[in-house]
Amino acid sequence: MDTRYNPSNIETAVQQRWQDSNAFAVTEDPRREKFYCLSMFPYPSGKLHMGHVRNYTIGDVISRYQRMRGRNVLQPMGWDAFGLPAENAAIDNKVPPARWTYANIDYMRGQLQRLGFAYDWSREIATCKPDYYRWEQWFFTRLYEKGLVYKRTAAVNWCPTDETVLANEQVIDGCCWRCDTRVVRKEIPQWFIRITAYADELLAGLDNLPGWPEQVKTMQRNWIGRSEGVEVDFELAAGAEKLAIFTTRPDTIMGVTYMAVAAEHPLALRAAENNPAVAAFIEECRHAGTAEAELETMEKKGMPLGLEAVHPLTGGRIPLWVANFVLMGYGTGAVMAVPAHDQRDHEFARKYGLPITPVIFPADGGDPGIDEAAYVESGVLKNSGTFDGLPSEQAKGAIADALEQSGHGRRQRHYRLRDWGVSRQRYWGAPIPFFNLPDGGVIPVPPERLPVLLPEEVAMDGVRSPIKQDPVWRKAEHAGRAVERETDTFDTFIESSWYYARFCCPDQDQGMLDERVHYWLPVDQYIGGIEHAVLHLLYARFFHRLMRDLGLVRHDEPFANLLTQGMVLKDGAKMSKSKGNTVDPQRMIDQYGADTVRLFIMFAAPPDQSLEWSDSAVEGAFRFLKRLWKFADQVVALPRIDLAACQLDAEQRQVLCRIHETIVKVNDDIGRRYTFNTAIAAVMELMNTLQRLDPANAGNQALLHAGLDAVARLLAPIVPHITQAIWEALGHTEMLIDAPWPEANPEFMQREEITLAVQVNGKRRDEIRVPVDATEDAIKEAAMNSENTRRFVAGRDLRRVIVIPGRLVNIVLA
Repeated sequence: MDTRYNPSNIETAVQQRWQDSNAFAVTEDPRREKFYCLSMFPYPSGKLHMGHVRNYTIGDVISRYQRMRGRNVLQPMGWDAFGLPAENAAIDNKVPPARWTYANIDYMRGQLQRLGFAYDWSREIATCKPDYYRWEQWFFTRLYEKGLVYKRTAAVNWCPTDETVLANEQVIDGCCWRCDTRVVRKEIPQWFIRITAYADELLAGLDNLPGWPEQVKTMQRNWIGRSEGVEVDFELAAGAEKLAIFTTRPDTIMGVTYMAVAAEHPLALRAAENNPAVAAFIEECRHAGTAEAELETMEKKGMPLGLEAVHPLTGGRIPLWVANFVLMGYGTGAVMAVPAHDQRDHEFARKYGLPITPVIFPADGGDPGIDEAAYVESGVLKNSGTFDGLPSEQAKGAIADALEQSGHGRRQRHYRLRDWGVSRQRYWGAPIPFFNLPDGGVIPVPPERLPVLLPEEVAMDGVRSPIKQDPVWRKAEHAGRAVERETDTFDTFIESSWYYARFCCPDQDQGMLDERVHYWLPVDQYIGGIEHAVLHLLYARFFHRLMRDLGLVRHDEPFANLLTQGMVLKDGAKMSKSKGNTVDPQRMIDQYGADTVRLFIMFAAPPDQSLEWSDSAVEGAFRFLKRLWKFADQVVALPRIDLAACQLDAEQRQVLCRIHETIVKVNDDIGRRYTFNTAIAAVMELMNTLQRLDPANAGNQALLHAGLDAVARLLAPIVPHITQAIWEALGHTEMLIDAPWPEANPEFMQREEITLAVQVNGKRRDEIRVPVDATEDAIKEAAMNSENTRRFVAGRDLRRVIVIPGRLVNIVLA
């Protein structure tokens, strides 16, 4: 061994050996237990950031550990390559998005390889390649045939900056999730996938995911938002029309004082034909967003339509309004307003002087206090005719029964979840595989004409999509008649909803997937940020079920276990270019080596917690690796003595016990608990123990070799380069990643002595070593006679001595 730790030379040599031996390529082997570990693939933005490094280091540590445990491990990597940043960069740099994207992929691939991640690069995919998006185009046409895809004109969330539609999940606090621009409402033809058809199954499936964080499951449950209630028909006073609404609070129906419809509701549009003020208000509403968060905070506005509805139970007349807080895409596009018991309705009624009639009163007989705010709790009914005196829950059932019996209502289940709008009006995405017909109809592109290729050598003007401006690309012929290609492209979440399955068979050119998915799926460990809880993770669960129902996969869920890693912070804030607090991973690798970066990332915090960047802690990680290298250099120079042939004394047996106890702890910390930081700390403590041994003693020499062997294996998943070099220096010829994980020997963990903490009045003052079978009296005597204890006990009255077996002794003084 070189006596000086030179990470650059070591890591280059080790990575070359991995590459020459194709060390991370994997194939299906039914005789072995598989383990599929996947970290969410990156968008090729140009350079890795520390969030990437943390995510991928966690996945690599788990993968390497599982391989050393004997499992057949798949760990692939690819690129979520479509998206708006490429278009923006193309405009800025005057280069086609494809060229910019492929250059970034090449650079970032090199960064990942420099970090030593054990990826099977033969499975690499880029979602912008036709051999990938061809199959999602094919899949989309199959879903259309099954009635799960449709096109309709809809009010959508429109980002004026990116000039594209956003799904509800992509609107954060009324703004575009990507560029933070205020979202507006716009009506355009859109393609949808019926995710609502799977709402119940997606909800129920969360109960079968014990390996997922409860927080993520709760977020998905809330987003799906199943609610039980009653759909009620309010007949219009003039004419035979009915206005349907859905409510989860039928117990409040006697308190309805007005009704409101969306600006796009047929009743509102009809009223606007003869009422310029209503028409102007509807136009104003078109410029408002469609996100729920924005509706909650914006000023509530409305106008009377001059129409009345008839109360289904009392026959009373109820005025109809058009209001900006009602959306056509939610429920029926109409609501019954109970201002006494709904805060939004209360604010609107106060603003426009509408009646507020309380019908729910506190069970204790108190006043509901509706002057300043709505009373939204359950209670007892009043002002409700025959239902007076009923508790809210009982009244819900009684009123639902009455509505059903009179033919004015029916019990129903509704969802907050809406069908997934997948159309985007941008260029850099997979073309939606449909022909538009002159009569307004659509037909899917036949399978033999797929993929619909996206032209890559284009000029971006920053205004319109190149394919929308290209009449040659748009023109096509089908069955002897002229048609036009669909110029919208897929939401990029389509690509990331099935990539994990394509990794199982990336070379399959005759179908979307093949039988290899049945060996590898589901993913055993998935790793990524919690910010994807109701975007990517929900869509992937949905897409997996769609593939299952087409016979492509067998399981219900794509990811058996989910680890959501915390953010990387600097100076208490998330790293970002705008804050100027980023740290370039490449600079850290060049300065300290990949192993130092990996060690710091894994040691600084548990994976599910935020990690605070610390330059001094990076230096500390580098110092530890230098110490490890120096220690290894000293040990490999010692004579190799068979440990089994040594007669160890009591102290040496304690060291041997410490080695095997460390193996047990690290195995549990990495394999079960994923507390990699405590695993590293345990190895560091073992190193301290080993370095205290006198290397001149034959028994110690054997222990040092055994200890270094264990240290190399235990740290191999975390710092694979330095441990491979040490492994070779120990005389091994096979690669460390193919060596078995160390197994603890229970015989060596039979301690002769144990260490107990000694407390005086609850404060730690000393520690003692006693025989493992020492009696309680002997332990008390040893504690009272320890040097430090005597100092704190001297001259004071002893009340009692408490022994907690295996842990501590607490001396209680008066």
